[in-house]
Amino acid sequence: MKKILIFDSSSLINFSMNGLTDLLVNLKKIFKGKFIIPKDVKYEIIDRPLTIKKFKLEALKLKKLLDDKILEMPSSIKISEQEIKEKSEEILRKSNSSYFTKGNFMHIIDKGESSCLALNIIAKEKGFESVIVVDERTTRMIGEAPENLRKLFESKLHSKIELKKDFSFLQNIKFIRSSELVYVGYKKNLTNLKNGNVLEALLYATKYKGCAISFNEIEKAKRF
Repeated sequence: MKKILIFDSSSLINFSMNGLTDLLVNLKKIFKGKFIIPKDVKYEIIDRPLTIKKFKLEALKLKKLLDDKILEMPSSIKISEQEIKEKSEEILRKSNSSYFTKGNFMHIIDKGESSCLALNIIAKEKGFESVIVVDERTTRMIGEAPENLRKLFESKLHSKIELKKDFSFLQNIKFIRSSELVYVGYKKNLTNLKNGNVLEALLYATKYKGCAISFNEIEKAKRF
């Protein structure tokens, strides 16, 4: 079966900010498939940041990955932007009209995340084995455990939250985080750092740049 990894903005920004784009290059060499980003993710990590001085360097690093075909667009697997747009808009509507509190629906995901979910669904229909790489917790939880996300929102907001929609259409989507890719890279000896507690340093670096990995998960990973 053909394989793809679909990257959300959060994971790619994490790699870039931690100076780990070379690790992505090395991971691509051993991955028997493609690294794909939807158009909306490209806008978030390259097109828009290139217009902002503060973020231009990170955008240039990620643009190089696209120029070098480490990252590719959905057209490389014959999926059109129109297909993704239509499915993405459907997912946005459902997701952002699902969690209800204090007379309003909560805005929980944006175009980048919904386009990754849409691309995953379309790719699987076309026979691809697909996994989404995303560091942000909310996107993963609406696919894996929407009821647990409701409870998490209640805990954080100290307010009653109602779940109005069925998220079964997002079931069976597989997610991984940048921390898991970093772990694989370390185990495959793909990192340039060799001395010291490299794995711990890598995992904490991903955590402090936005990856939703717990301290407990890091300690477990170190013991393997």
